[in-house]
Amino acid sequence: MSLLPNQNLMASEDEARRPFAEWAEVPEPGQLIFGTLYEQSEAYHVWVQGNHRMPANTRVDGENYGIDVRQGYFTFNYGITKKWAADLNLGATTVGWRPFDGGGIQKTTGVMDPTFGVRYQIFNETDSNAPSWLPTLTFRAGAIVPGVYDRHVAFAPGNHGVAIEPSILFRKHLGWEGFGIWGDVLYRWEHTIGADQYIAAAGVFQQIKGWELDLGCRHLQTLSGEDIVLGPRTAGQSSTYNSITYPVDVREISDSLDAGFSYTTSKRHFRWGFHARKTFDGSNTDSALWLGASLDIPLDWFKAK
Repeated sequence: MSLLPNQNLMASEDEARRPFAEWAEVPEPGQLIFGTLYEQSEAYHVWVQGNHRMPANTRVDGENYGIDVRQGYFTFNYGITKKWAADLNLGATTVGWRPFDGGGIQKTTGVMDPTFGVRYQIFNETDSNAPSWLPTLTFRAGAIVPGVYDRHVAFAPGNHGVAIEPSILFRKHLGWEGFGIWGDVLYRWEHTIGADQYIAAAGVFQQIKGWELDLGCRHLQTLSGEDIVLGPRTAGQSSTYNSITYPVDVREISDSLDAGFSYTTSKRHFRWGFHARKTFDGSNTDSALWLGASLDIPLDWFKAK
């Protein structure tokens, strides 16, 4: 069986957050943007005991089983004033794996850690009196509360704790028409666990009529904690282990590439999006390939007539 301490676990980072610094923009006053997102990932390697990349893949009847995540969530993004906005993100998730319990299935299904925040747009590059060098710059004061799932399963879907999360986001057009850069930097004070994290992401975008293409990189780092330790390999399985020790304060670090594209309709301004993330290096994390899709629907129910 998995060797897991019977207390709060610092699980894998998996909190709801829109990609490509989308939260730098704020809706119009009284406008509610309702979003739906679906994401899934597969991983067949993990980085453990520092920076050692180990296979994590159980073969059963010719099929490969690693670490699988499926999740979907709703986002509510409301414009309070021209400069202020609020967001709420709620969803469900399931995580399952075979490689760390002698080929036995371990899984958990439940409610993702809900996240919410208030944003203030400090600058908007489209303002008529804005200097040409000024970006769209937004500060977000966010918070996270625990979801409902079995936090004792290794690689559980979220940190399962109370956290405060300030962040700065920006987007800026420069160079040729439609081209720009984006960035998203946050610090996460983990009140429950005590192992703080930060995430820094940056990239470029290209807009062509209603289309937008995005590309970037992302670094996540937990500032303290211990390493994951895998037990001995299962007989007859070169990439399956009899146990996993998943510390209370696992020190997860990951580097990944992000890519995506979206299309906004000309009439109702519905926005369809697809995105991907591939972890290519790290410590105490899995080498997940994430694929996701989203739909955003602007609703003007609360706008002044």
